[in-house]
Amino acid sequence: MDKESHPLAPFLPEEARILMLGSFPPPAKRWCMDFFYPNWTNDMWRIWGTIAEGDKNYFVCPGEKRFDKERIERFCRKQGIALYDTAEEVVRLKNNASDNFLQVVRPTDIAQLLERLPLCRTIIVTGQKSAETLQAATGCPPLQVGENVETELAGRKLKIWRMPSSSRAYPRPVEWKAEYYKKALDSAGGMRT
Repeated sequence: MDKESHPLAPFLPEEARILMLGSFPPPAKRWCMDFFYPNWTNDMWRIWGTIAEGDKNYFVCPGEKRFDKERIERFCRKQGIALYDTAEEVVRLKNNASDNFLQVVRPTDIAQLLERLPLCRTIIVTGQKSAETLQAATGCPPLQVGENVETELAGRKLKIWRMPSSSRAYPRPVEWKAEYYKKALDSAGGMRT
């Protein structure tokens, strides 16, 4: 099985206060845009649309099965949300997007990312695989969905939140998932207007 390197550069706005970490992007054939959470059936941008505007389709391009990358980037910059994943290199044990069959070969150096995010004090992991990978890399305790822990990493105090997966394989309504993400956002200072 071939190793796969991360296809995207980290999205690290200078004023980011939150670092949101997934596991690893799906295969490129599943992408509807060239950005994080690119799979049309993934609910991440529906979750944030629900939080930001009360509209799960806020980041959807009308009449198309794709998300509006530019609108998402503007939103993340304004809200201070940086994006990357917990794995830099993986092997897909089956040729699909499932985290269950993702073997992390090289985890992301989270401390190195934080060096580029001087205002960041919150990390959000977006599912079981990302939570497990971050736990192994940082030594933080295992967390259940919605839980958080305060820890120190890269010389600063951080709050790490374990969020529900945005994958449709985690069968909960978008609105239910959005409540959890909103708690983490509120803890980091709430929506910026």
